[in-house]
Amino acid sequence: MDTSIIIAIVVAVLVVVFFIIGYVKAPPDKAYIISGLRKKAKVVIGKASIRIPFFERLDKLNLRLIPIDVKTSNAVPTADYININVDATVNVKISNEQDKIVLAAENFLNKNTDYIAAVAREVLEGNVREIVGKMRLEEMVSDRQKFANLVKENAEPDLAAMGLDIISFNVQNFVDGNEVIENLGIDNIVKIKKAAAIARAESERDIKVAQAEADKQSNDAAVAAQTEIAKKQNELAIKKSELQMDADTKKAMADAAYQIQQEEQRKTIEVTTANANIARQEREIELKQKEVAVKEQALEAEIKKKAEADKYAAQQKAEADLYERQKEAEAKKFEAEREAEARKAQAEADRYAKEQEAEGIRAVGEAEATAISAKGLAEAEAMEKKAEAYAKYNKAAVAEMLIKVLPDIAAKIAEPLSAIDKVTIIGGDGGSGNGVEQVASNVPVVMAKVFESMKEATGIDLAQIVNADSYDAKVNRNINVTGVDSVNVMVTDNTPDNVTDVVL
Repeated sequence: MDTSIIIAIVVAVLVVVFFIIGYVKAPPDKAYIISGLRKKAKVVIGKASIRIPFFERLDKLNLRLIPIDVKTSNAVPTADYININVDATVNVKISNEQDKIVLAAENFLNKNTDYIAAVAREVLEGNVREIVGKMRLEEMVSDRQKFANLVKENAEPDLAAMGLDIISFNVQNFVDGNEVIENLGIDNIVKIKKAAAIARAESERDIKVAQAEADKQSNDAAVAAQTEIAKKQNELAIKKSELQMDADTKKAMADAAYQIQQEEQRKTIEVTTANANIARQEREIELKQKEVAVKEQALEAEIKKKAEADKYAAQQKAEADLYERQKEAEAKKFEAEREAEARKAQAEADRYAKEQEAEGIRAVGEAEATAISAKGLAEAEAMEKKAEAYAKYNKAAVAEMLIKVLPDIAAKIAEPLSAIDKVTIIGGDGGSGNGVEQVASNVPVVMAKVFESMKEATGIDLAQIVNADSYDAKVNRNINVTGVDSVNVMVTDNTPDNVTDVVL
């Protein structure tokens, strides 16, 4: 890199650093004093400036107000030789003027505000003593602002020489040890009271004179007024009498006229009332006639309207019935068509089911026929053996068989009686037997009735079957009974493999 460029960069950096280090900015309440290279120090207030580092110095002065309480340390005689003490409050500050700032920098640079206040207090106290000696006490007490202005004018040159300005000077109090100020006040108070008393007495005198004059004038006015009132009252009484007389006369005339007018009015009222009654009666008759006509018209209109309404209702009902019948016929037709279609489908389904069922029945029949054929052959062989056995049977054997069966029949007949939980028997049939015997005899009676009922219903007499003495009754149990066609009867006893076919 070129040496000149490096030098330029270094110089630029130094300038920037120089600027950063030397840049100062003073606030409005402080004065920056830059001194060193210049013959006269530079003052900066509320703005920025540049200080050359290492060659110039930066100092600060506070420009804020400095309150000072100024009190005379001992009594000071006035122009009229009265010793007093003065108490005042003063506000001073370092001046903003360039020349005074330079003087303040020479006197107070790097000093705190307490030091500045102490110096200013001594100067102000001396000026207060000087002005007190030039003024009379009464003048100072009565015009404090004049005293403050004199002290301020007298002290300003001394403070300006130090670079300070007086902002305000207020006298708080004047105090003397001999109560002179208080006596001055008393004298003034007495004078004021005296003047006030004189003024009050004069005012009261003037008030009383004015009151007496007013009373006199008021009395004169009252007498004159009473006199005038008495005259006016007399005139008023006379006038009232005249007016009363005229009023009585006019009243009598008015009463007579009123009576006459009242009589005329009564006659008019009677005539008008009679005419009104006649007109009212005529009006009532007319109204009644109109009411009859109106009622007739209303009745006629009501009957006509009701007839039209009935007619309209009948027409509407007929149309509704016709529409309902049409819809019902259409619905029935639709249902019939749907039912026919359903029946047709059902018939086809039934036909198919019947065909399937017939096929099943045919197969079952063929199987049953085969089974029956085998069973018949077995039964035929058994019958042959039974025939051989029955050939040896006689009446006593048949009777024995019936006797064996009778207990079962009796049990079936008596079975309903066993289901009875409780039986209450009251009396009997009047015979020798009691109720219990009658209940017990019901079973054989019922059995006899059973045989009789079977004979009446079917024409079969079990007694004839038992008493039959033919070969078929003894062996094959083929019995011919009058009034009965050939009937196959299966008679089975309780003995296994003993089955008898009886043809009736």
